[in-house]
Amino acid sequence: MNNNTITRRRPASLAMRLATGALLAATAATSASAAPVTVRDDDGNVVTLPKPAQRVIAMAPHVTELLFAAGAGDKIVGAVTYSDYPEAAKKIPRVGDNRLIDMERVAAMKPDLIVIWLHGGFERQIGGLRKLGIPIFHSEPTKLEGIADNVERLGQLMGTEAVANPAAADIRQQFAALTRQYANRPPVRLFYQVWDKPLYTLNGKSIVSDAIRLCGGVNIFADQKVTAPVVSIEAVLQANPEAILGTSEKDYGSIDLWKPYGTLLAVQKNNLFRLDGDLLNRAGPRMVAGTKALCEKIDEARQHRKN
Repeated sequence: MNNNTITRRRPASLAMRLATGALLAATAATSASAAPVTVRDDDGNVVTLPKPAQRVIAMAPHVTELLFAAGAGDKIVGAVTYSDYPEAAKKIPRVGDNRLIDMERVAAMKPDLIVIWLHGGFERQIGGLRKLGIPIFHSEPTKLEGIADNVERLGQLMGTEAVANPAAADIRQQFAALTRQYANRPPVRLFYQVWDKPLYTLNGKSIVSDAIRLCGGVNIFADQKVTAPVVSIEAVLQANPEAILGTSEKDYGSIDLWKPYGTLLAVQKNNLFRLDGDLLNRAGPRMVAGTKALCEKIDEARQHRKN
């Protein structure tokens, strides 16, 4: 055998090895994509899928945002009312709202996974969903770190880890930067107004209160047992917060109702602030921007102490 024969055979041999390697890699990737997936949801339940989900229904606006962040927006086949972000979410077919879900429509969509949020009247409908026999993941972040955790776990369930994991890392990095920026700031006692008719707020176990703590704020109703307690004007006046932050639209849930109460420290210091409720009241990636805006308003209240 001469050198020319050896030279001619080497490329053929190399090509065969490369082809074999590519085939093995493709087989491994296919096996991985078809492998069972198991995660725990925010209620501690073990959720197992025979393979990553290809069709998912989002039962809350924040869930829709989490799924898009996890790279699974194109796999959402159904969503609830007010799921309006990102722009593509507006085109997703609706299955109802937090008060009433169309169970027949849900079943007809043949989802591999349903992601829920147990608030409003949704608790009364969970039994009907479970009867459908479709795997359910409960998304309920109560700490800011839970947002990134949800993105990662949803990425696992949807088989989109390549997008979800970097997105989660970015969310963690941004919250860490805010934590460093506002660490050791003087505390500001505040009232967080979600709505005014009825007047209600959030307690210390809510994810919004975690954002308030990050900013150095103190929620005056943190010790309430109910997550979203209805409170009275008198209770707010008695607590006398240094700042009041409202997240309702100007014509719906105005914080202007406090202006006549000149004895309030928040009124005296001109600390009546309005925030975008969608950025703070939805436990999704945009809460980074919402927390940043919250911290800036609380810092503004600190500056008003000099006046």
